[in-house]
Amino acid sequence: MTRRHGYALLAAIIAVIVAMSTAIYIGVAADTGTRDRTALSGPRPARPSAAPASTGVWVGTWSASPVGAEPGTQAEGMTGRSVRNVVHAAVGGTSARVTLSNLYGRTALTITHASIALAAGTETAAARAGTLRPLTFAGNSTVVIAAGRQVLSDAAALALPAGSDVLVTTYSPSLSGPVTYHPTARQTSYAGEGDLTEDETGTPYTEQVDHWRYLTALDVLSGEADGTVVAFGDSLTDGKNSTANANARWPDHLNRRLRTALVAGQDLPRYSVVNAGIGGNRVLSDARGRPLENQAGIRRFRRDVLDRPNVRIVVIDLGINDLLRTPGTADPQKILTGLRDLVRQAHARGIKVVGATLMPVGKRTTWTEAREDVRQTINAQIRSGRVYDAVIDFDKALMDPYDPRALRAMYDSGDRLHPNDRGYERMADTFDLAYLKGSTAARL
Repeated sequence: MTRRHGYALLAAIIAVIVAMSTAIYIGVAADTGTRDRTALSGPRPARPSAAPASTGVWVGTWSASPVGAEPGTQAEGMTGRSVRNVVHAAVGGTSARVTLSNLYGRTALTITHASIALAAGTETAAARAGTLRPLTFAGNSTVVIAAGRQVLSDAAALALPAGSDVLVTTYSPSLSGPVTYHPTARQTSYAGEGDLTEDETGTPYTEQVDHWRYLTALDVLSGEADGTVVAFGDSLTDGKNSTANANARWPDHLNRRLRTALVAGQDLPRYSVVNAGIGGNRVLSDARGRPLENQAGIRRFRRDVLDRPNVRIVVIDLGINDLLRTPGTADPQKILTGLRDLVRQAHARGIKVVGATLMPVGKRTTWTEAREDVRQTINAQIRSGRVYDAVIDFDKALMDPYDPRALRAMYDSGDRLHPNDRGYERMADTFDLAYLKGSTAARL
């Protein structure tokens, strides 16, 4: 072989190597599937061949933590009926996916059809014309969710605007009780006989309920948000006593504040805000049941915060029920240790933690001076900066200036514990949006 021929052969080999490397790089870079979260009821969902090639990142646009087994559904579940959950989108996106939970089921839950659509309006089961999309799971319309597990759907191409109401419908033909649910949703959802997953009219949905069934999360592939903020707490975060169907919980108000600030050009991170509040939730103690219902904050934190997509900030407002529901006097140091454990879990994932002081409940009949002393001890530690990366003083913002142990009347819904809509808005206004900047503290 001549030298000239040798150079030509070498050049040809190099060209082949470059072409192969380029093809591999393009194939990896083009993978925008759902690989940041897995379906816990089986193998990782396959990326459907028809998955949209949209740009953006996956963020949470709505969530509701599973609380327990719905009373009256122990035997049959929702056999032969369709469940149409109505949820509110914090931010928009070009594709959507859902998480369905059978955490409190005692048998496998078979979903043969599921769909997603934009609602035609407020307080309606009707879908906006042309927006209904079937949901698939690893490419199949049917999914079987084992008892105690959850599943993530494939991405569905749907232009979903921020602030829109979204309908997520499931149909189960077989016995599958009890139903995993989130009570006190402050949002009307629906149910009806038969497979109504493709119904746009909403007319056959004859049952209205104030809770969410099976559905625990809605994510979007978003070009308008780069991360998720999770509000983690009890009924004060869940929005108890706020106006129904008005999205008047304090995380809702906070999300709107952030979006308004971004539109105005403020230099702030582009985040969505989702809700992981559970009424009656405590830092340290579970409720009863098998499996345990209303799981303690330190046990549900991974499921409801750490495993959410692209979480950058968690806001913790938890601890008042540890005082209210503990016989005698709670140990403030144990509660503080539990809160610091949540912070350690978040920091291990690079998540910044903003925490709230415990709000006043001094006019409740079960309140005592000893419990007030515990609340003040915990709040003093929180304010000192020895618990969280940053602090929101909900206590100071909503307390009665003439009786600091009690809620101010203008913010009280009437039960001396939960705020009204104005109070929840005040909580959101107390949040310094600058706290959304930066990362975790080096060490507490």
